[in-house]
Amino acid sequence: MTAMFHLRHRQGLDPNMFTTTPVSPGLTLSATNPRRRTHIMSILNTTPDSFSDGGSHRPSDIDALKATVADHIAAGATIIDVGGQSSRPGAPDVTAEEEIARVLPAIEAIKALPQAQHIAISVDTYRAQVAEAAVNAGAHVVNDISAGTLDADMLPTVARLGCTYIMMHMRGTPATMNSAENCTYGDGEEGRVWPAVFRELQTRIDAALQAGIRRWRIITDPGIGFAKTQAQNLELLRDLSHLALGPSTFSQVPMLVGTSRKGFIGNITGVKEARERVWGTAATVTAAIRGGVDIVRVHDVAEMAQVAKMSDAIFRIPGHMSTRERARRVIGST
Repeated sequence: MTAMFHLRHRQGLDPNMFTTTPVSPGLTLSATNPRRRTHIMSILNTTPDSFSDGGSHRPSDIDALKATVADHIAAGATIIDVGGQSSRPGAPDVTAEEEIARVLPAIEAIKALPQAQHIAISVDTYRAQVAEAAVNAGAHVVNDISAGTLDADMLPTVARLGCTYIMMHMRGTPATMNSAENCTYGDGEEGRVWPAVFRELQTRIDAALQAGIRRWRIITDPGIGFAKTQAQNLELLRDLSHLALGPSTFSQVPMLVGTSRKGFIGNITGVKEARERVWGTAATVTAAIRGGVDIVRVHDVAEMAQVAKMSDAIFRIPGHMSTRERARRVIGST
């Protein structure tokens, strides 16, 4: 960013100055805007076996689903992420038909809510068949933990649908991701995690572009908790700002981070019950916002919305450098 950019920034921002990523008709992200606010993605699992909220949101109980979504929107959620297949280690696979049967009623329930008119709906799936059914039912975003590696039809399907696509870094499958092999990051980078995550996500972005997905429809996710040890999760949280560097294809796309209630938080804080890991999650959300992310994916919407507002006020003060620009200057001087 130039001095003239900062002068214009202090005098008033022109929205045409920044790259934008359309998420839904009512929501657009701008990763290069230093005044942007962090968006809250609410987790709505319709699975019976998710690690912290399995069975809490049954697709057969539409009134309860609507009440939950309405509460999350009132608390500050701008994106609702609907999932029908658990990605926890060792979770059994369900058929695409079963996954569709779980997520479609939830999507239809959200669409029926007047207060959800400007809310983006995301479907958390790595299956192209589920993604297509969900988008046809009204979802705006496909949130894929595999970035297209678990279903060869995913990238061309998303390209054809023209929707926004969240690409997460993961190695292996949910069943194998935590193996020693998948959690080993190269000696050439002295074992550091972020350079490998950067390279591997960039490879997936290139594959998405080659499949016909538009750059401005891509959101990245470094995959906290997926193919990473506890120490690597912490390192990646510390180094998130590095992922904003490099080719414009990567530096201009928004980033999502999901740490909510994860096992490494419980290990460090000593909180065994996932539902009670609110304070530990709050610290990771603050770190993620400090690192320059655009979306945080959370279970505890009301609490994390407050954390995000406070973190935005600290780290995205008008007239100050953005985290991405600060990282560019620091690394450029080393």
